Amino acid sequence: MSTDTIAAISTALGKSAINIVRMSGDDVFDIIESIYRGKADLARAESHTIHYGKIIDGDEPVDEVLISIFRAPRTFTREDMVEINCHGGAYVAKRILELLLSKGARMARPGEFTERAFLNGRIDLTQAESVMDIVEARSDYSLKLANKGLEGKVYELVQALRDALLDLLSRIEVHIDYPEYEDAEELTSERVLPEVDRLIERVETILERAAVGKVLREGVKTAIIGRPNVGKSSVLNALLKEDKAIVTEIEGTTRDVVEGELNVGGVVLKLFDTAGLRDSQDLIEKIGIDKTKQIIEEAELILYVLNNNEPLSEEDERLLEMTQHKNRIVIINKIDLESRIDRTFEDGVQISALKGENIEALEARIQEMFLETDFDLSEETYLSNARHIARMRQALEMLKDARASAQDLMPVDVVEIDLKNAWETLGEITGDTGASTLIDELFSKFCLGK
Repeated sequence: MSTDTIAAISTALGKSAINIVRMSGDDVFDIIESIYRGKADLARAESHTIHYGKIIDGDEPVDEVLISIFRAPRTFTREDMVEINCHGGAYVAKRILELLLSKGARMARPGEFTERAFLNGRIDLTQAESVMDIVEARSDYSLKLANKGLEGKVYELVQALRDALLDLLSRIEVHIDYPEYEDAEELTSERVLPEVDRLIERVETILERAAVGKVLREGVKTAIIGRPNVGKSSVLNALLKEDKAIVTEIEGTTRDVVEGELNVGGVVLKLFDTAGLRDSQDLIEKIGIDKTKQIIEEAELILYVLNNNEPLSEEDERLLEMTQHKNRIVIINKIDLESRIDRTFEDGVQISALKGENIEALEARIQEMFLETDFDLSEETYLSNARHIARMRQALEMLKDARASAQDLMPVDVVEIDLKNAWETLGEITGDTGASTLIDELFSKFCLGK
């Protein structure tokens, strides 16, 4: 298949040791030869080799580089590819890219390299999406999940369901089209029902486990709440220890929302340390309180902080009632001081945030809430991508519609309609079925050079 040649900078621009500019397409060797000066004959160089030289603009040297040669079909895109390893810095990489574009390459769209890998049959859609999941991984678990997707484990999980559906559909088709064949299995709605039930059970199990996968991939939006001066900021600081991977930390004041992110035993918490909820006439504080109420509503986990040295107040009681139906851990802080709380909490953990006492118990409770007791990424594959989960849920509803038709003893060709719809919907996960507009939209979310 003849393809135009695309180019992009694949590394983040900024001060660094190196940058990588990549090309893919029919004319990569002609283009690189036109701006390369060195001993190697790049047009005839063997695949998967690296060559030293200089990039030139006319007679002017631009940079000293290493050029990697990849020949189709043993490349990421299954097209001829070249990667230019140049010195770090935004200007030199952009200068080299401009040279490539002036010699006939065009600027790659976001995700176009990975899109070509998909369109050329090197990877399926789940593997393509896993490439970005690897880039965005924020914990060891999320990285392992992404690598499972890249290895094709998600494809295998979905394809096994599609194969079972296809087997059932083919037997129904034979029964409908060739009822006179003696070897044809006589399939009625009543006989199809148990097989549909088994498929529904398999999909429901996948979706149950997907809740864990989604947590590992996306993290848990977590609100640290409590009335003023109970130690919310101290709890945040105790959790954000030096050996934790902090991705973002946006400074704020006690009147606003302070954000942080950390990894607790593989569960990424997207933390929001909020302003205390109380009646206030201060305009800035009232804005912070409104933000707090919104965050409580949206939070997937509430860390509710109480001061062990003070009795419960009306505000405490109001917050406890407001959050009783949420995933919640009540943190009894300041256990190094005399206890003046006259109530026990089933969801309570006692700590001293300032002294770092019993923080491990809090972390263990968080893990228990979001990871299954038999959680094992070495053995199981978990759906984690929101698009995959949505399509799987749609397929489940179609299977349930097929079951309802079978239970009502509708003709088997009526049952078949919903089974076909489920099969096609599952195919949208892997990219075997679905509109090209969906494919374009997905890859447009990738970064440049991917």
